[in-house]
Amino acid sequence: MSKDISIKRGLDIPLLGEAERVTATAEHSETILINPADFKNLTPKMLVKQGEQVLAGTPLFFSKDHPELKVGSPVSGEVAEVVRGDKRKILGVKILADKETRYAEFPVADPTTMASEQVLQRMLDQCLLAFVKRRPYGTAARPNDRPKAIFISGFDSAPLSADVDYVLHGKEKEFQAGLNVLGKLTAGKVHLTLHRSHTTSEVLKNAKGVQIHWISGPHPSGNVGVQIHHISPINKGEVVWTVAAQDVAVIGKAFLTGHYDASRIVALVGSEVSSPKYYKVAQGASIASISKGQMKEGKLRYISGNVLTGSNVGAAGNLGFFDSTVSVIPEGDHPKFFITEGWAGAGLNKHSASRSYFSWLMPGRKYRLDTNTNGEHRAYVATGEYENVFPMDIYPQHLVKAVMIGDIELMENLGIYEVDDEDFALCEYVCTSKTPVQEVIRGGLALIEKECG
Repeated sequence: MSKDISIKRGLDIPLLGEAERVTATAEHSETILINPADFKNLTPKMLVKQGEQVLAGTPLFFSKDHPELKVGSPVSGEVAEVVRGDKRKILGVKILADKETRYAEFPVADPTTMASEQVLQRMLDQCLLAFVKRRPYGTAARPNDRPKAIFISGFDSAPLSADVDYVLHGKEKEFQAGLNVLGKLTAGKVHLTLHRSHTTSEVLKNAKGVQIHWISGPHPSGNVGVQIHHISPINKGEVVWTVAAQDVAVIGKAFLTGHYDASRIVALVGSEVSSPKYYKVAQGASIASISKGQMKEGKLRYISGNVLTGSNVGAAGNLGFFDSTVSVIPEGDHPKFFITEGWAGAGLNKHSASRSYFSWLMPGRKYRLDTNTNGEHRAYVATGEYENVFPMDIYPQHLVKAVMIGDIELMENLGIYEVDDEDFALCEYVCTSKTPVQEVIRGGLALIEKECG
C-alpha cells in the first residue's frame, strides 16, 4: 500500500546558482577516472594493467571480499595509469578515452521473461550491480544479498542538485526496463518515492511494477534513508537495496541494447558558475570538460556532488561514480573581520538555520555561501539543533555520542542500522560544535559492519 508522507523537520538551504533546464555540449574528456573510494568499504583487486585496451563495460577491478562484484569501464580506450598510494593502495584507474566509444557486446535481454538467477547473473556479467547500494552501511550491494525491498528516490532535495525529472526526460523505455530488472532481484517490493509538489515527470508517475509513494517537505526528504525509515524501516539482519533514478535507466538500457552506457546528464551549479546548466558526460569525466570558460574569478572549490555530501575534487578532478551534480562555490579560507563579516555583524548576506542573523527577515533570498565554517572545532554540546533538521524517530545526538565512544550495543539500540552518513549532513551544517558528524557516522558504520556484518 502506498504512503503519503509529510516531512516537517528539515532545512532547504537557498543557494544561488541553480541549473537552467538546458543541456549544453561538453568538451570531450580525454581522461576518465574511476575511483574505488566511491564504493565504501570496498577493497579493489585489479583486472587490467597500464597500457591495456578496454571497451565500455570491460571490468576494471573487483571486490576482494565479493569477487563476483565488478566495476566496469564507462568508456573505451587505453588504461593510462593505475594510481596507487601508500602501501600500493589503489586510488584510481585512469583511462585515455576514445572519441567514439566502443562497447563490450552482450545479447539483448527481456528481464520480464528471465528467472531471478539469470537477471542477477546478467547484472554481474555486465558490471551493473556496482550501481546498487545496500542498507545498512551504505556500501556496495553483495551478490548473495536477499533484499527485503529495493528503494528508488525519484527526486533529490539536496541544495542545487540535478533535477531528476529533467535528467530522465525521454528515457521512458530505459527506466521501465530498469524497474523490471530490479523487480526480479527482490521477493519484496520496488518502492519509488516522488515529491508531492515537485515531481511532474510522466516517466516517474507512469512507472509500472513499483509501489509509488508521495512525499512532501524540505530536505532531507529526498534522502533514500529518510524514505526507508518512514516506509519500511530496517531491523538488524535485514537488507535493503537502493538505486539512483538515473542509474535505473542505465541498467535498463544495458538490457535493452546489450551495451554498458554509463553516460549521464550532470548539472553544473553554484554561485561561481557564470551560466549553470546541464551537460551529458561520461561517468568519471574530468570536471574541466564542463567547467572550462564557465567559472567566475577567485579561489573556488569544485565539488563532485552536492555541497552537503559531495567530495572536494579540485578544478583538475573528475566526476564521482554516483554523482550527477558538480557544485562550485567560493573557498572560505580568508579571515573575516568580526564586526563586518563575523559574529558581530548584521549577517544580511549569511544564511542561518537558527535566526542568528537578520537575514531571516528576507524570506525567499538566495545566498552566495563559501566553505568557511565560521568557527573552529570545539567541545561537543547538546543544543537540540540536530533534532530540528533530522526527520527520523532516532535521537541523532545520542547516536553520534555512542559512535564516538565505540559502544556497539548502544549504537544498535539507537538505530545505527537505519542511517547513512548523508542523513547527518544537515546536522553537520547546523552543528554549533563544528563536529564532522558525517565522518563520525561513517566510522561507526564501518565498525558495525566489521564487527556485526
